[in-house]
Amino acid sequence: MAKERDTFKCAECGWTGPKWLGQCPQCQAWGSIDQIGAPQRSSLQAGTVTTPAQPIKSVDAESAIAKSSGVSELDRVLGGGIVPGAAILLAGEPGVGKSTLLLAVSAASAQTMRVLYITGEESASQVRLRAERMSALADNLYLAAESDLGAVIAHIEKVQPDLLIVDSIQTISTSTVDGSPGGVTQVREVAGALIRIAKARSMATIVVGHVTKDGSIAGPRLLEHLVDVVLNFEGEKYTRLRLVRAIKNRFGATDEVGCFDLNESGIQGLADPTGLFLTRHAEPVPGTCVTVALEGRRPLLAEIQALVSPVSSNANPRRTTSGLDSARAAMTLAVLELRAGIALAGRDAYLATVGGMKLSEPSADLALALAVASAARGLALPADLIAIGEVGLAGEVRKVSSVSQRLNEAARLGFTKAIVPDMKGEIKVSGLEIFEVTRLTQALDRVRLLSQQ
Repeated sequence: MAKERDTFKCAECGWTGPKWLGQCPQCQAWGSIDQIGAPQRSSLQAGTVTTPAQPIKSVDAESAIAKSSGVSELDRVLGGGIVPGAAILLAGEPGVGKSTLLLAVSAASAQTMRVLYITGEESASQVRLRAERMSALADNLYLAAESDLGAVIAHIEKVQPDLLIVDSIQTISTSTVDGSPGGVTQVREVAGALIRIAKARSMATIVVGHVTKDGSIAGPRLLEHLVDVVLNFEGEKYTRLRLVRAIKNRFGATDEVGCFDLNESGIQGLADPTGLFLTRHAEPVPGTCVTVALEGRRPLLAEIQALVSPVSSNANPRRTTSGLDSARAAMTLAVLELRAGIALAGRDAYLATVGGMKLSEPSADLALALAVASAARGLALPADLIAIGEVGLAGEVRKVSSVSQRLNEAARLGFTKAIVPDMKGEIKVSGLEIFEVTRLTQALDRVRLLSQQ
């Protein structure tokens, strides 16, 4: 006898067929095909309540109060500190300094809590040597080199840590599921198990995650949804500056940035990183201008340098940028030539920021334009001048966000003159002479007068 086959029927036109389809081939309706004689699902029954519901005002919030990690820059990004039971994912490029940062956090946190550091990429002796170089040894810091999830859980049972650090999640595997370490199935299972343990024990957990070649976090996208906080650790390999950004944060804002200095002795937080982005010249130098950029909610002074050759030796003049958006830089050069009369055709232009800082926001347009004009004319700008504003294609200077915050930071660091967009005289900063302009030509005229004083 022929095996009986399931039959599917369209609720719109009555078409029947041997298999389910998303669209009815007869009436072209979507989602109208159902199985004939499909078993009816039994109604759900109430289950056992693990924790009874209670008024929100009576819920104890003490257990969710953040504790300082001992590293103020990391606390700034996390929203005040590490919350007990929180699951934190730290991702970054290879060699950027993730392990160095977490070792410093482990030693600082071990002053007030018990910390367990699990390394799956290095031996315990290698981590011990790096900790000695960083002066990151502490009595309450426990170290284990493991790559099996069962062994990691055994260490947790024995040490009873307040903070668990796993470096990295891609090196830990479990025999309960198939797949190689670092695979999607393994990462999902290991992360899920560690997060369940963290929640049950109110144990904060920080796991290191690798990134792919396009910069995204490796592994299943589910990993980012499971954790409470996702941090991105970034920085150029050839510069000392490192930045920690919060991509996701259930306990604080996602627009805060932590600044760190990676050097031979380890890594230190930078409460005032402006010195890395400024060059103090004995005499004013043509082709330099200072602006104030925002990294998250943090104002940072940045110096833009420009070099313009008298005549290019190439058929097509070179336009080289470093740390700046090449598209915005090309637009600013075109506006300078067409709207302000600065002759740049046939001349090479080299544009860069100091200290490896990357500027992509439009507020740096005016400082870039003044630096290029200064280099093209050979006229040095005053050393105590900053410029903030977006330059439009018509040569206008547009408003940008948080001008008052930027100017206060400049005044704090000793700058006395500022060129900003027209703010209708609403902003006043003590010790800072503010010049408001509406056109790029007005800004150029103003700096020429200031340079002659």
